[in-house]
Amino acid sequence: MRRHLFFMLVWVAALLAGCGGQRFRPGTLPEGARADVAILETTDLHANVLSYDYLRARPDPTLGFERTATLIGRARATFPNSLLFDVGDTVQGTLLADYQAKAKPLGCAEELAIYQAMDALGYDGGTLGNHDFNYGLPFLSQVTATPMTGAGVPPRHCAGPHFPLVLANVVGVGDGHTLYPPWTVLTRTIEAYTLDGSRLQVPLKVGIIGFTPPPIMQWDRPLLAGRVTVRGAVEAARAALPALEAQHPDLIVALLHGGLDASPYASDMENPGWHLAAVPGIDVLLLGHAHATFPGPRYAGMPGVDAERGFVRGVPAVMGGFFGKDLGLVKLALVRQHGRWVLDRGATSSQVQPICPTPATCVPPDPAIAPRIAAVQKAVLAHVDTPLGTSTLPLTSYFADVGEQSALAVVNAAQADYVRRQLPRERPDLAGWPVLSAAAAFRTGFAGADDYTDVPAGTITVRHTADLYYYPNALAAVSVDGAGLKAWLEHAAQRFARIDPDAAQPQALIDTHFAGFNFDQIQGEGLEYRIDPSRPPGRRIVDLRYQGRPVTAGQHFVVATNAYRANGGGHFPGLDGRQTVLADGPGVRDVVADWIARHSPITAASLPPRSWRFAPLDTRAAVTFVSAGGKAQLARQAGLEVRELEDHGDGSATYAIDLSH
Repeated sequence: MRRHLFFMLVWVAALLAGCGGQRFRPGTLPEGARADVAILETTDLHANVLSYDYLRARPDPTLGFERTATLIGRARATFPNSLLFDVGDTVQGTLLADYQAKAKPLGCAEELAIYQAMDALGYDGGTLGNHDFNYGLPFLSQVTATPMTGAGVPPRHCAGPHFPLVLANVVGVGDGHTLYPPWTVLTRTIEAYTLDGSRLQVPLKVGIIGFTPPPIMQWDRPLLAGRVTVRGAVEAARAALPALEAQHPDLIVALLHGGLDASPYASDMENPGWHLAAVPGIDVLLLGHAHATFPGPRYAGMPGVDAERGFVRGVPAVMGGFFGKDLGLVKLALVRQHGRWVLDRGATSSQVQPICPTPATCVPPDPAIAPRIAAVQKAVLAHVDTPLGTSTLPLTSYFADVGEQSALAVVNAAQADYVRRQLPRERPDLAGWPVLSAAAAFRTGFAGADDYTDVPAGTITVRHTADLYYYPNALAAVSVDGAGLKAWLEHAAQRFARIDPDAAQPQALIDTHFAGFNFDQIQGEGLEYRIDPSRPPGRRIVDLRYQGRPVTAGQHFVVATNAYRANGGGHFPGLDGRQTVLADGPGVRDVVADWIARHSPITAASLPPRSWRFAPLDTRAAVTFVSAGGKAQLARQAGLEVRELEDHGDGSATYAIDLSH
């Protein structure tokens, strides 16, 4: 008896001392035990595996998963208890991705390059973003190794990522089941500490649940219609959480490919994070899609949001940028109370760690990443240097916001040419209608001074077509009347802030809240119009003419565009898919490449003339906008009166434009 008591005392002493990191079952953990757990997040990687700019054909240390991987390694060294998740828009976005999806489609036994890189880091889970659907469900099913029989995709046993993907709000039409498991539960062993500092090894059950933006049904309608349906994030969460909670996880982490929008909730809301945070049961919210960072000043002042410590309606949250520029990190402080883990909010916070803390200082790449994709990288670089034709003039978007249309003119010429040739075959009843074309500059400086289309005069290669047309959208065409055409242009003209001619201080011309990729510029067959930014939105298009005559409300046009726009992307009035007259077209980039090859060399005479100008406006003070520095001569060559006012020191500059002529 004494011997038994002696060994019991030794065991208790060892337990209290934390010898060897004792393992505990959840029900036996002492009250007051604590644990710090880091939730690490990447989002919107867009297949940027390497720190390489495919459009400029040069290394770029300011982006790339190989550098995010370095931050992940450092975070894991700081936080031994950590889990790593990805929040989508992973498989699409670079010429590397296009090569594996379209130029030389990946074999079933081959793993996608971005997933090879992510597997080197050992992700714990992920979800899908809207752009992950851009190449179609058969490709997505293959590269994620996920059967989608309910969406009409025959099952194949292919290579995929070595971590689970969850998605609760996309359902196959054929069987009513979600394409991916809506949730899963991970069990990890973590270190915890008792009140006296003793170290314990304990299990932690983490439930994850995923959501993608419901507007994918608009943006990729030709690829998804009749195959899947999509539910709002809040509805999907409420439906799926009870089953997840029945597994008794210690934490539930929501992986939302969406941002924060505090406007009234709708089931098709693109950025429902603010509303999802209020759904009972969610302990941590990982955000994405907005290509922004949270916590951060962009969200300061939003009700219920702590934009400094990273809380959304009481829930710790993070959004880790895009292109591998940042790592999101939520540091959770957990304390054991009444037999369960409880969040200590006072000791919990979120942060976004940039790979470049200063413009001149970026972390080194993780040396384990590049060798894993070296062979495919070499093949991509050889492919994108394939020549297509030549141009006698530079094609740029540096001044697309103020009317320089060289890059857009190539896209509009190619789209209109395709539609004119296709209409007699598919819609002979419309073959006599005037054909116009709408395009927007996708690269207008959002991601920095290098984020502009810049195709120099000379040889045009496959690489340049991606610069001219950044996204893998399919071509479409819609029918509009004169009133619809004007409404289209009015919506696009929201790109401009309202200018007060009598203001004594300089005024910014561009409303940065309205995305550049929604500033459609329509060209073709003698279309001309003026934009008056002194007028309120909805009344800015003046002197709209077609072949020299005012456009009337009842005139009919066919407008070439992309499927995203034709099916409602951007919320343009009158565009919801029902006006589509040509659908299931080829990729716009392929159409552009074909047009360049057939019309080389490209000259000013090859392109449609400039279609719009600002209405003459005398202003007391300067009207300004931002573009890359040192480019004023390009604007002047296009007939724009601009002058550079200030060099910002980061490659960008402020310009003034004279609107009086």
